[in-house]
Amino acid sequence: MNNHSAKQIYEAIQKASSILLIPHQNPDGDALGSSTAFGVWLGNIEKDFTIFCKTIHTPRFSYLPLEKFTTDPKTWEKKFDVVIVFDSGDLRYAGVSEEIARVRDQITLVNIDHHATNEFFGDLNFVDIKASSTSEMVQRFFSINHITLQKEIATGLLTGFITDTDNFTNGATSTFALSAVSQLLRSGGRMSPIQNRVYKNISIPALKVWGKMLNRLSKNEALDIVSTYITREDIAEAGIQDSDIEGLANFMNMIDEGKAKMILKELEDGKWKGSFRTTRDDVDVSAWAAKMNGGGHKKAAGFKVDGTIDEALTKIFSIINE
Repeated sequence: MNNHSAKQIYEAIQKASSILLIPHQNPDGDALGSSTAFGVWLGNIEKDFTIFCKTIHTPRFSYLPLEKFTTDPKTWEKKFDVVIVFDSGDLRYAGVSEEIARVRDQITLVNIDHHATNEFFGDLNFVDIKASSTSEMVQRFFSINHITLQKEIATGLLTGFITDTDNFTNGATSTFALSAVSQLLRSGGRMSPIQNRVYKNISIPALKVWGKMLNRLSKNEALDIVSTYITREDIAEAGIQDSDIEGLANFMNMIDEGKAKMILKELEDGKWKGSFRTTRDDVDVSAWAAKMNGGGHKKAAGFKVDGTIDEALTKIFSIINE
């Protein structure tokens, strides 16, 4: 990652007629915050842009400028000069590997990210695995290219900083991140919608599902890993959405026991989405996730696995123990 990459991306954007921004599927606060902040800037310089995501976004981020957000696959019928992928270590995680393959020779592909497992898949890569968030990378991009921050941009980037540092409580909370957040606040960024919509909106039905999750906590003594799971039936019986139980993986980091924590959430296709978390410096959960075609950061990573819950746990623990 260097200033030259940021300047090359800036030049490519200036020459482009139409730009596609892509946050990863099932977008979190960092993916949406960074991509929408970038979109605000593109709108300011009168560039034609679209924000495409393979899946819908959770309503809790509706305070962000999402007017140009779409999940319509017909988006790919339009010609784009530059395609920018945010917060994705690879195109599979972004959910657009097949779409990109069809237009690869027609676009300049840009990769803006901070994941340790990043594959540097772009023509232009602006990646720093030491950054707290992709929003931090976008803020650096703006700073390097002398782009003035405004309220909507600052609030979007704040969303990424806050969610990826879990409200400034995890290892991504660096001195640079805190300094950058101060700048965003000075630029008019608003903390209140983020705190109110992201951290203070858990319903009673959702808390009951949390209760089921906590009741299922168990520890693999041999591997020193604490785990639990949530089923589709749990969510259906409670009458809630998947977005209502976001944050469970980070919550498990509060457990004192175990060198790492894992939560499995059953998906609609019968697979399980796994999330690893750890607070220890001597544990790299991204390496475990990579063995299951997942990825992420040293202290926070994700993956998918097949089977019943018992089969999934057996498979995961076997792979970790290899």
